[in-house]
Amino acid sequence: MKYLLSALDAQDHLENILEVAGKFKKGQGPEKPLKGKSLAMVFEKASTRTRISFEVGMYQLGGHPLYLSASDLQLGRGEIIPDTARAMSRYVDGIMIRAREHQDVLEFARYADIPVINGLTNIEHPCQAFTDIFTIQERKNTLDLQMTFMGDGNNVCNSLLLATAMVGMDFTVACPEGYEPDQLILKEAQKIAQKSGSVIQVTSDVAEAVKCADVLYTDVWVSMGDEEEETRRISDMQDYQVNQDILNQANKNAMVLHCLPAIRGQEITEEVLNGPQSAVWDQAENRLHVQKAILYLLLKS
Repeated sequence: MKYLLSALDAQDHLENILEVAGKFKKGQGPEKPLKGKSLAMVFEKASTRTRISFEVGMYQLGGHPLYLSASDLQLGRGEIIPDTARAMSRYVDGIMIRAREHQDVLEFARYADIPVINGLTNIEHPCQAFTDIFTIQERKNTLDLQMTFMGDGNNVCNSLLLATAMVGMDFTVACPEGYEPDQLILKEAQKIAQKSGSVIQVTSDVAEAVKCADVLYTDVWVSMGDEEEETRRISDMQDYQVNQDILNQANKNAMVLHCLPAIRGQEITEEVLNGPQSAVWDQAENRLHVQKAILYLLLKS
């Protein structure tokens, strides 16, 4: 694995990522394996979990994280991405980017001589999806399960389509018409699923989507960049809230996931978010362990 721009880039490495993450979580990973290494962390969007987990993770691995907001860089004054990527490659050992446009991350990788990690774009969020798979495996001790994603077929949903197909997990997206996941990613996930044996579905029928779910997953209905559509989005997705009634329709021991931040009373209720079937806070913690694994596997040589 030379970089992580899409969940697809780890198709042959996901099992290794999960294994290494488990070792780091148990304190069994190598000590300070990235001593002397530096990671540039470029943020075009606000961040809580991505910034903290990458920064702390790089520090715990013995390396040096360097936080750079878009306004800190000459990119904000018109420097082109190829020039920035070429220069950064002379200073640091890896680049993590949280970008508005997926194309910007692809362009960074095209011109950088070092690994580039997608920390979130408008199209994908692979680090989050791998964390979700890790959390499910940790809680359920199996991936032979059915996950249902409720709401907006967004960047997290796109990466989960690919990640679940890779590990053979059934995945259903329950969303209103017009909020389906990216069609190219959906086709790619279905292609992978044919080999892994997972079943990939997209439906607007909430009852049908949740009735056999082992995992219920949701995310905010109004992502960064969608604020002008807030009123319409909330109206369109009101039937896709993860609440106790919906949870009762899923399998008895179904677990609840949410990548956060959560807007109580919109996509999820307080009762479910902090209820006994929620794994949300373990999921948040696991961003640290999974990202340490990704950093280690990309930067150790």
